[in-house]
Amino acid sequence: MSVKQKRFFLSEDEIPRYWYNIQADMVNKPMPPLNPQTKEPLKPEDLYPIFAKELCHQELDQENAWIEIPEPVREYYKYWRSTPLVRAYGLEKALGTPAHIYFKNESVSPIGSHKLNSAIPQAYYCKQEGVTNVTTETGAGQWGAALSYAAKLFGLEAAVYQVKISYNQKPYRRSIMQTFGAQVTPSPSMSTRAGKDILTQTPNHQGSLGTAISEAIELARTTPNCKYTLGSVLSHVSLHQTVIGLEAEKQMEMAGEYPDIVIGCFGGGSNFAGICFPFMRHTIKEGRKTRFVAAEPASCPKLTRGKFQYDFADEAGYTPLLPMYTLGHKFAPANIHAGGLRFHGAGVIVSQLLKDGLMEAVDIPQLETFETGCLFAQAEGIIPAPESCHAIAAAVREAKKCIETGEEKVILFNLSGHGLVDMASYDQYLAGNLMNYDLPDEVIEKSLGDKQA
Repeated sequence: MSVKQKRFFLSEDEIPRYWYNIQADMVNKPMPPLNPQTKEPLKPEDLYPIFAKELCHQELDQENAWIEIPEPVREYYKYWRSTPLVRAYGLEKALGTPAHIYFKNESVSPIGSHKLNSAIPQAYYCKQEGVTNVTTETGAGQWGAALSYAAKLFGLEAAVYQVKISYNQKPYRRSIMQTFGAQVTPSPSMSTRAGKDILTQTPNHQGSLGTAISEAIELARTTPNCKYTLGSVLSHVSLHQTVIGLEAEKQMEMAGEYPDIVIGCFGGGSNFAGICFPFMRHTIKEGRKTRFVAAEPASCPKLTRGKFQYDFADEAGYTPLLPMYTLGHKFAPANIHAGGLRFHGAGVIVSQLLKDGLMEAVDIPQLETFETGCLFAQAEGIIPAPESCHAIAAAVREAKKCIETGEEKVILFNLSGHGLVDMASYDQYLAGNLMNYDLPDEVIEKSLGDKQA
């Protein structure tokens, strides 16, 4: 019996030396972020008070397709990269599909998700600039954990605002951040003006990424020698995550295949961009016929049911105005357990790509994601994060279509993180206590109808 190879690794020498900036290759460039006061396009220096300077330039760079990864960052990448590309033989057998299913396993990083790919360079650039303190927001806690660890690597103090519902739902993620030395505050809180205003208006507010972003930015603005960092949405974050797809390209060559469909779960766009953008450049430049699918929660469907317009990335309106698909920056998402996907808007690059028809989106109910997550765990031995379950569910949908058509399509998805500190949510699912959240049209219309930027 021939032995079928299941996992594909790259040597340390093959870890990418450059990030891929898809903006340089896009036919229609993303519309510029705007200064909310003047409505003028932002220049890099306009962002200097909030972000490290190098990140400001990366954010707005539409000329350079390849950005060199600093050697200290690449050395830290070696702690866990390359991550394995895995052929999901067990899942294929469980489904009875002729499709070939692969996943990029980002759950093997020190904090259990893909978020460290951007946390390390963001902390590095802050350190290079002489910054001593960094602040951020986090939903499920994966980004907060990544930033807390990266800050410790470079001798920075980290303060994290965690969405209150996730702070309570996921106590071990909070413990991880505190173990790495970060200060963790449930958001909204009384420690900032933005938090006080939100709690005054809605005393029992359970928080959202938009509220936590507002508080973190306010802290960065009012604390000397402090910079804000972000785990998704912005273009420089998507840039850093492309190490995922660049590795996957080489690994798919090792497997002798090329994906027909590439899938990532979707909150703000970081892991979707990471797995998809390197493959998408071949679609843009060479006309390859690959489908790119973003899988978002049905309870927070900014891509499938939102509106493309300029909007704030936070609830208080501290951020620049971003051209994006949005449900409105005042939108209050349901308390689903995929806390990392509870964000009202999409990144500007992804929004433009969706407008141009280079990608598509599906929204998936909560119960389907957990059902699929359990199936994946039983078939492949990995318990996925609730966020990652959305990508798996989308992949399973596509694999089931192949049963009907008989096609041996090659499906690649990003397993963005493991669920070993999310077992409380699996407890709730297995006990039958979880529900789907219907989102009536009038709720979205009201949110978008509220005064926007």
